[in-house]
Amino acid sequence: MSEHEQDARKKYWRTNLTYLAILLSIWFIVSYGCGIILVDYLNQFRIGQAKLGFWFAQQGSIYTFVILIAVYVVLMNKLDRKFGFREDD
Repeated sequence: MSEHEQDARKKYWRTNLTYLAILLSIWFIVSYGCGIILVDYLNQFRIGQAKLGFWFAQQGSIYTFVILIAVYVVLMNKLDRKFGFREDD
């Protein structure tokens, strides 16, 4: 493997880890921050008949996680194309 290929793989992996760190941080903030730490403040607002803090603890973190998975897929497909690691069907 050439030095150029090794550099490309390192950049690819570093970018992947950056994406993971950012997306998991967002999920942590939403699930832990909104579902536990800020629950008392958020409970003064409502979504339908549920208090917002309760909603984040029960539903919001799950919805956020599913959305983040979709965002990760899009980001990784772009990254694969950029570095030429895309699998052709």
